[in-house]
Amino acid sequence: MNYRRLLLLAMLAFSAPSLHAAEKSGEGMIERQSPYSTQATIERAEQLILQKGLKIFARIDHSAAAASIGQTLAPTQLLIFGNAQGGTPLMQCAQSIGIDLPLKLLVWEDKQNRVWLAYNDPAWIAARHHANDCPAVAGMSTMLNALTCLLYTSDAADEEDSVDLGGRRII
Repeated sequence: MNYRRLLLLAMLAFSAPSLHAAEKSGEGMIERQSPYSTQATIERAEQLILQKGLKIFARIDHSAAAASIGQTLAPTQLLIFGNAQGGTPLMQCAQSIGIDLPLKLLVWEDKQNRVWLAYNDPAWIAARHHANDCPAVAGMSTMLNALTCLLYTSDAADEEDSVDLGGRRII
């Protein structure tokens, strides 16, 4: 990772609370409100995941699946993604973590027409598998936080090494 990317990730991690209109965390899950539609959010996430060198294993459209059986469900899509470079160190701490990998990112629209994205907190995953002291957790947490923060910037999905933080572009 080059210096510019490391600096960008650090700045995103420390400025994350000011970038999000709404954020909430449940038991083991981090949820953030998206300013975009469900479709735009999932597409931006997919593009950013690929730009970061991660593999997308599946994209599941839960609302389309519901429609296929004559049911309705608000827009809800799931991305399953990751890579061995990130997952292997976690599994070396506790091999049972494999049940929680690859990573998942859920995007849905709630009853108030707000769009949310959520992912499992890597610290919660580690704790669930009695691997609280796993050194790989911090890196995965930083990566997921940075990835979801990039979704909020105007051009982040189009520019690999730059991000707009409150009107200031870091390149």
